[in-house]
Amino acid sequence: MVAVREREAAAEAETQLQAEPQEPPVAAAPEKPRRSARELSAAEKAARTRAVQDAQRRDADAEARAMVEAEERLRRQTEERREEEEARRKADEEAESQRATEEARHKAEGDQTGMPVAAETAAPSVAKPSPAAEAPARPVRPAATEEGDGDDAAKRKRRPGKADPRKLSLGASRRSEPRRRAERLSVNTALNEEEQERVRSLASLRRAQERERRQQQAEALRSGEHKVVREVVIPETITVAELANRMAVRGADVIKSLMQNGIMATINQAIDADTAEVIVGEFGHRSKRVAAADVEVGLRGPEDVDTDLQTRAPVVTVMGHVDHGKTSLLDALRSTDVAGREAGGITQHIGAYQVRLESGAAITFIDTPGHAAFTAMRARGAKVTDIVVLVVAADDGVMPQTVEAIHHARSAEVPIIVAVNKIDAPGADPKKVKQGLLQHEIVIEELGGDVQCVEVSALKRQGLDTLEEAILLQSELLDLRANPDRAAEGVVVEAKLERGRGAVATVLVKRGTLKVGDIFVAGSEWGRVRALVDERGQNRDYSGPSEPVEVLGLQGVPSAGDDFVVVEDEARARDIAKYRQGIDRQKKADAGARGTLEQMFDQIAAGEAKALPLVIKGDVQGSIEAIQGSLDKVSTDQVKAQMLHIGVGGINESDVTLAKASNALIIAFNVRANAQARELARREGVEIRYYSIIYDLVDDLKAMMSGMLDPLIKEHFLGYAEILQVFHITKVGKVAGCRVTEGVIKRGSGVRLLRDNVVIHEGRLGTLKRHKDEVREVNAGTECGMGFENYQDLQVGDQIECFETEEVQQTL
Repeated sequence: MVAVREREAAAEAETQLQAEPQEPPVAAAPEKPRRSARELSAAEKAARTRAVQDAQRRDADAEARAMVEAEERLRRQTEERREEEEARRKADEEAESQRATEEARHKAEGDQTGMPVAAETAAPSVAKPSPAAEAPARPVRPAATEEGDGDDAAKRKRRPGKADPRKLSLGASRRSEPRRRAERLSVNTALNEEEQERVRSLASLRRAQERERRQQQAEALRSGEHKVVREVVIPETITVAELANRMAVRGADVIKSLMQNGIMATINQAIDADTAEVIVGEFGHRSKRVAAADVEVGLRGPEDVDTDLQTRAPVVTVMGHVDHGKTSLLDALRSTDVAGREAGGITQHIGAYQVRLESGAAITFIDTPGHAAFTAMRARGAKVTDIVVLVVAADDGVMPQTVEAIHHARSAEVPIIVAVNKIDAPGADPKKVKQGLLQHEIVIEELGGDVQCVEVSALKRQGLDTLEEAILLQSELLDLRANPDRAAEGVVVEAKLERGRGAVATVLVKRGTLKVGDIFVAGSEWGRVRALVDERGQNRDYSGPSEPVEVLGLQGVPSAGDDFVVVEDEARARDIAKYRQGIDRQKKADAGARGTLEQMFDQIAAGEAKALPLVIKGDVQGSIEAIQGSLDKVSTDQVKAQMLHIGVGGINESDVTLAKASNALIIAFNVRANAQARELARREGVEIRYYSIIYDLVDDLKAMMSGMLDPLIKEHFLGYAEILQVFHITKVGKVAGCRVTEGVIKRGSGVRLLRDNVVIHEGRLGTLKRHKDEVREVNAGTECGMGFENYQDLQVGDQIECFETEEVQQTL
């Protein structure tokens, strides 16, 4: 190898010397001064240094190329030698098989003729086929030794002996092919080009490398070295780039696989989970399908064990008709005056309180509104309760909201305790109440049923102890227990937005213990507990099962009735809230699309429908829900309440701006506008209406929507007249001489002309005369003259129908 490199370097140097032209010496001009010896020495030294560096660089490059070529030649020689040995082995096997076959055949023939046949003479002389005859006829370059390159191999004399005909034929075929130049052109290379060895092309090298790579993969598979199989998590939608990243493959390979399956996708395009699963299977990986709803898996934790359960206080919901004394009964139990602070003397919020008895027992009461607008509140109260106390006034009896409360309690499958209130009022008749309840399948114990009935008086505080004993007895029968030593779970009873406190939710803990600092999810909102406040306004560090408490620290106002669950960290709380908010947006979008389609059909069926645009702001979520439900019931096909914005909290400038842009009316329920909003509303002429009682709000909006309805046209029949003769009067036209046959004919009323009982004209009566005098009306049996407005086609025998119309204002 060293000798080869030295010969190449010498040849290259000789070529450069012959190629460089010899410049003739140039005589120095006598007028220019000679440079000093020091300057010439420095220039020559720099030039020589550069020349030496260039020569060293060229030598290093040439040496690297020579090493690469030698390694490549050695690899090719090894591969060709292996192929030759394989071909020779196959040829030997075939020759041996053929020889054995011939010997068996000749032996069989000798047995048939009875003559012994020697193995050497019986079998014909079969010449051993040369490896060249059996090897594939492809050109193979003569092998070169490690000490020399192609030139040395060609010049070196072969050893004496018998030459291999296969090698000779292959060498001859290779020498007949055109050659490629493997190094830089020089004088020696040009002169000895025919003796140079041909170097394989770059494409050929790539094919050889690919073939070697495939052989290595096949060997790895045979030896048991399989590729890594990954578990790829596939969501509902995933981009091609993300899928390729999870499989640890190139994105181009994934796109190619998609195209083979008939799907044209870019690297950033999203594909569905089914398609992604097919692609993952084609690459040999395992797929694991996940959905967006998986963030809620395991949210509530495991079920409680009986040994961890402890007795808890019963949750009692007080329900009944409006003004039957529900809140007054609670006030008597709590010794407070909640009803005095309610507007109009009715409860419009859900209140949750806990009462401690002298015996040490605790009862949690939930007070629900009795007005018809608060149906959803009563249904929600029945779902979170253990026992329902049905309050019925002794002087009023069973009313519509009483029946509704019974249905809610039955749908929630909770026991009912009847409390007959106002037994001290004039005209009180508890027996009438008990008999009225029988019509709704409420059979009390006195009448042979299983429903407890207690007669109480909230004002005189009569029968309260008996009611408490009945509640505790029913709770013992239910065996109410919960596990306090776990993460808290509960339900949002009410939610509101307060100035200075932010979003506040009244939560009833059902199991576990809620502590300050816990991270929780309430519906589509999340937060961290900053403070816990009980019904008496006192701060608490924790709240156990069946204890109502106000929670501060929400990121937004949740909906009343949402579940309240404590989670382990903030990241999961964010993920769950984000997922639920997306579901809410999708539901609103679907509802809006359906509403638009329905509204379009309604307008087609009943003409152009009218809408009353409204911006509604309330103090709590439950009141907003009740207002929205009431307006939906009032709306018809002709007029509808269009609620542009519904929110909890005071009125701000953005609400006024929205109302101005949409010509809407702002409805404020138990909230007020700030100073900036009031000034902007006054300047822009936006009307703000304040309400504190819900039925006043519903009645006013109902009256406003009724005024938007078109009046109804009612028709009243007056009489009939028969045309006896038709007269033509100059400058007047045709006048009909008639006799009134039925009813009365009035001037200016509407008329219809009937010919053979078919209406041929409808208009107004312009002239009504009696003996040449204009009269106001003509009664039956009297003759008169009548002339129509803008109509002259009158004939004898026609009948005239007279009527009048009246406009009646519609109401909802």
